[in-house]
Amino acid sequence: MRFFLISDNIDAIVGLRLAGIVGVILHTEKEVKETIEKIKNDQTVAAVLITEKLMLLCGSWIYKIKLEAKNFLIVQIPDRHGTSGIGEVISKYIKDVIGIKI
Repeated sequence: MRFFLISDNIDAIVGLRLAGIVGVILHTEKEVKETIEKIKNDQTVAAVLITEKLMLLCGSWIYKIKLEAKNFLIVQIPDRHGTSGIGEVISKYIKDVIGIKI
């Protein structure tokens, strides 16, 4: 099982490539959706890392996929341009999935 990165900038790609994580640079909602649809059928991918900007670009669609996906996780990661309210995102996700507000 492996990680896969979807990024909007080269910095995240280069940094995570040093850790052995491959990925793609995308800029449009259509590209992100097409890539995630391909990953859904790839049994070797366990987690998809996606940068904050792309998550904001198509967040409601990705949020739906996160709840439905059974064979992989989608995790938002901050990048050097992000403001990263990741704590709020995780809290909302936990509340929606298991009904506990933290």
